[in-house]
Amino acid sequence: MTELRFERLYGAEIESRIWAIANLRMEVFRDWPYLYEGDAKTERDFLQTYLDSPRSFALLVLDGEELVGMATAMPLTDEDAQIQKPFHDGDLDATRVFYFPEAILLSAYRGRGLYRRFFHEREAHARSFRGYDWAALCTVERPSDHPARPVHDQPLDPIWEHFGYERRSDLRTTFDWRDVGDQQETAKPLVFWVKPLTREPVTMP
Repeated sequence: MTELRFERLYGAEIESRIWAIANLRMEVFRDWPYLYEGDAKTERDFLQTYLDSPRSFALLVLDGEELVGMATAMPLTDEDAQIQKPFHDGDLDATRVFYFPEAILLSAYRGRGLYRRFFHEREAHARSFRGYDWAALCTVERPSDHPARPVHDQPLDPIWEHFGYERRSDLRTTFDWRDVGDQQETAKPLVFWVKPLTREPVTMP
């Protein structure tokens, strides 16, 4: 394994890695708990949001020339309406929220402290702009008796809590996608986790 390197892309610059990002998302999100059956065209269309947002940010992790991980951030108001809706309906001002769409790694690269860098750099990016009070991310919720749940599944909630995020059961939305092995898309429940950007930032060793 070569030494990992990091690449930072902003707004329209993300297009330079768009297909590698699409392929990484399809590979990682195919696993539990997302079980996402993606295709390249749908992914490319979805990722257009990143290109259209002048304040979007992608931190890429590369092993040689292979993209093995990434984390993203953008203002919530640049995201899909379904992602914004719970904030417009709730008690947090959507215009003051920076959204973190994903932090993903191929399984062989987990457990190496890269999530700490993901959170550190995304929060630093959000704080570089005036007017944002909150960071937010969301996670899919699956039934406890879902047949695809791994026997030794460990919820990721302790990770989000470790980095200062609070689960907000009142902030919920749904998103449609096709599960692996299914023929039709179905709605999946998503719940948000939020953190005040005034709270002590994630630090690097």
